[in-house]
Amino acid sequence: MIIQIRYFKNGIIRFLIIFLLLSSQNMFSQNIDIRILKNINLNRNTSLDNSFRGITNSVTPISVSGPLILFGVSIIRKDSAMMHRSFNIGVSLISAAAISTALKYSVNRTRPYITYPYIEKATTADSPSFPSGHSSEAFALATSVCIAYPKWYVIAPSYIWAGTVAYSRLHLGVHYPSDVLAGALIGAGSAYLSYKGQQWLNKKLNH
Repeated sequence: MIIQIRYFKNGIIRFLIIFLLLSSQNMFSQNIDIRILKNINLNRNTSLDNSFRGITNSVTPISVSGPLILFGVSIIRKDSAMMHRSFNIGVSLISAAAISTALKYSVNRTRPYITYPYIEKATTADSPSFPSGHSSEAFALATSVCIAYPKWYVIAPSYIWAGTVAYSRLHLGVHYPSDVLAGALIGAGSAYLSYKGQQWLNKKLNH
């Protein structure tokens, strides 16, 4: 388990380094952003719109119910380890949401379908564009669950779901690629920092 957790730690750190390098080279300029989005959104299979809307809309119900169900089960079983896991997942989600919301209104980036009217908006969206709150929430949940239960049968579906949520935001025309990438980084980073913070707090309380 320790080796698997270290794998997550190293993976997240590498992901952050790559993102910073790409940003410094201006890889995600507005032109590249809109080019990628245009290719995905305008060439999408519109018969899948309802499916991707369903995936997008699944984020909040799953994120709210997941830690609450885990917490409820931990009380029934009187399982303190499970209770700590549910707490960490909840803190990860709250942290990711707070950071994403603060950045949204600080950066105040206009949604792509407003700046580029040819982008087809296929779902509702009214807050600023950067970063993607859905991606942040999905990756916070996926990462915190995988840290809590580092098994392949947890990791694979968790990240497939989170990645599909991120892609759905492009398919539906409501975010730029850099929005969803930033959201994914915020979500994964919040989960990791919440986990480390809980470890630090436990050590302090046990001394």
